[in-house]
Amino acid sequence: MKNEKKHHPGEEKEIKEKEELETTNTSPETDNDATPQVEMSVAAEDDEIERLREENKKLKEDFLRAYADAENTKRRCAQEIEKNNKYAVSSFAQNLLTVADNLDRALKSIPEEKKNDCEQLKNLLTGVELTQNELTKVFEKFGIKKMDIIGTKFNPNFHRVIQEVEDKTKNSGTIINELQSGYMINDRILREAMVIVTKGGK
Repeated sequence: MKNEKKHHPGEEKEIKEKEELETTNTSPETDNDATPQVEMSVAAEDDEIERLREENKKLKEDFLRAYADAENTKRRCAQEIEKNNKYAVSSFAQNLLTVADNLDRALKSIPEEKKNDCEQLKNLLTGVELTQNELTKVFEKFGIKKMDIIGTKFNPNFHRVIQEVEDKTKNSGTIINELQSGYMINDRILREAMVIVTKGGK
């Protein structure tokens, strides 16, 4: 029969309390160690989500900015192409204006009463008029028009004064004659008109 060590009742109570205390101390330590790890994991996920949100926001802003720049460039190119199409013939048209001037001078050089004096002269004038009309049609096709300025007020943006004539019956600066016709190409001046204006009026 084995010898069992017997404890005094006071000793047994002390041993029991000691065991319970050890058990109690072990359990909370385990819980406390796990809690900080969980909290750290959640915090890391929150940081990553916030980072991704910021990155997504920045990408959206970059996309919208790039899209707006592309649209602006597209619009500017379209405007430039339209402008080039409208005014591409300006230089060539300016050279043709001297032809129009000469045709106009040829028609004005013959007095009205002489135009029907002979058949040959009449035919010549008819040919010049037809040529002038054809040239006018070509001008209009490309947006080129002669200014209609007689009786209007002098405008330094479109007219150049060559002579002033005393005339108190008309407002000062009224155009009464043109020495060289002015032309517009669409909404831009192609050549200014050389004019005679009045002075002395109101």
